[in-house]
Amino acid sequence: MSNHFNSVLASTLFGGVYAGRKILVTGHTGFKGAWLCEWLLQLGAEVHGYSLDPQPEAVLFDQLELSRRLAADHRGDLAERNRLTDLVSTLAPDFVFHLAAQPIVRLSYDIPVETFATNVMGTINVMDALRQSAQPCVAVMVTTDKCYENREWLHAYREEDAMGGYDPYSASKGAAEIAIGAWRRSFFAGENSLVRLASGRAGNVIGGGDWAPDRIVPDCFRAIRAGQSIPVRNRIATRPWQHVLEPLAGYLHLAAAMSQAGIAPQGPALQALCGAFNFGPALASNRTVAELVVELMRHAGGKWHDASDAAAPHEAGKLNLATDKAFHLLNWRPVWDFSATLRETAVWYMETAAGGDPGETTRRQIAAYTAAATAVGVGWATP
Repeated sequence: MSNHFNSVLASTLFGGVYAGRKILVTGHTGFKGAWLCEWLLQLGAEVHGYSLDPQPEAVLFDQLELSRRLAADHRGDLAERNRLTDLVSTLAPDFVFHLAAQPIVRLSYDIPVETFATNVMGTINVMDALRQSAQPCVAVMVTTDKCYENREWLHAYREEDAMGGYDPYSASKGAAEIAIGAWRRSFFAGENSLVRLASGRAGNVIGGGDWAPDRIVPDCFRAIRAGQSIPVRNRIATRPWQHVLEPLAGYLHLAAAMSQAGIAPQGPALQALCGAFNFGPALASNRTVAELVVELMRHAGGKWHDASDAAAPHEAGKLNLATDKAFHLLNWRPVWDFSATLRETAVWYMETAAGGDPGETTRRQIAAYTAAATAVGVGWATP
């Protein structure tokens, strides 16, 4: 990506609000965190990360050489409350994107206490560090589509629907959302608040560089690279599949809008922005796991088999998100459809497997996604 293109990105996308600004990203060593850090760097931001050391499968962080490219690479636990408080106070970030979490549903059955500690108390520790800092900041706390009380119904969940969760992971994210609402109303309410706080709920995020266990896309490419059949454990489950850049654009757009709400008289009211937002795909991207696998194999080859297990831990069968709020308040909408999402995901894995530079592929896909967003007139991509 050329320096000229970087300057164009920094000055036009998201109103140009990220150029030269201090950003704290928690969970920056993970899959979504690495993509977000890369994009923020392209936008000219000064990016600081706070996270545990990457898991063995979290290679994208190293592939993008983020440790040397970030302004600071802090390693620590969300449970280290005093350290978080000191970091936020010293750094005085303009923006915080809280992505750090225990993100795996099936793992949450094995470590339920740790899942709640990280996803609930960790989120509270970040918010309370912001409360104690008493400095201006815009913060987006990232949760999940699984925070809703899933009734296995066909219609899409809206932001005002009840929180819940069958499994420990989903319940922990529902509890985190309740805590976010409490901190927002108790400490960050009103237009004069120094901290502007919102939460982002994404669908099932896929894209290049994800090697986490018990996720279908990494499972596919592990099997393909090993010359094995892909094990599909929940083939009829329906999920709102979306490329990782879709919700990241939503988080960035939401934070930018909150930061400008007191400046732009024609923009949406700040109070309406400081809340929960769904960032999900178009309805046509709600597909079964089997459909996703078949679409991936169109690009990458391979074969699959049904590995369902009646004794396996419960996972949701149907899950859809309504994104009307993001559309009407932010002019945000998904850019890549199901086919484009699977194509770009497959291309990333195939190019890097053939010896391509993961950083170049990642940056090229950010540029391609941005161009597509500009072409369809999405709010964050148009001057």
